[in-house]
Amino acid sequence: MLGLELAEEAEPTDIDLFLSHCHIDHLIGLPFFVPAFMAGNRLRLWAGNLKAAGGVQETVRKLMSYPLFPIELEAAHGKVEFTDFAPGDVLTPRPGIKVMTAALNHPGGATGYRVEFGGRAMAYITDTELSADEIDPALLELARDASIVVIDTTYTDEELPEHVGWGHSSWQQAVRLANEAGVGKLYLFHHDPEHDDDEMDRIAAAAAKARPGTVVAREGLSIEI
Repeated sequence: MLGLELAEEAEPTDIDLFLSHCHIDHLIGLPFFVPAFMAGNRLRLWAGNLKAAGGVQETVRKLMSYPLFPIELEAAHGKVEFTDFAPGDVLTPRPGIKVMTAALNHPGGATGYRVEFGGRAMAYITDTELSADEIDPALLELARDASIVVIDTTYTDEELPEHVGWGHSSWQQAVRLANEAGVGKLYLFHHDPEHDDDEMDRIAAAAAKARPGTVVAREGLSIEI
């Protein structure tokens, strides 16, 4: 989930949330997103792979319904808007902000994003299974010369053969894409839950050696562009 927020010194807040996809591990926090329940706030939800499933509004409504959740969507007192688009569309959610999109290789579909503002760019590319043979030109365009790329690196190259079709990539594949695209700083994301802290430390060291400056995302990390 990628968020853009513009706010004055005080409330209300005005927020855009771009969903990569709506698998439960990515959407489960939305019903607990406090700004959506505060009167006067404005929240826009965007999704690029849900038209076939009835759209992002219907998807959120399913999540916030009996027996899965105790309150329904109407309990949100903020103004919540829903926008469905097609992967590949170029979006302009705010003046001066350009959002490029691309389809990702993930079961059920997902969407990657590139946000451009003030002459700088960052890309958010998760969840996706990168090809072992060639880099998807659409993903190269998302990442091209971006200051920051946050990308799915669930596995290592050694683990990939056992996870073909699972819709995730390795940190080595991400390094190759970042090098090809001329990325500024690479952030490894969406870690395998079976990788404990020791394993993540080993991956961090290996990735930093392969591409100096590479960062393994961790709880509490904040990125300033």
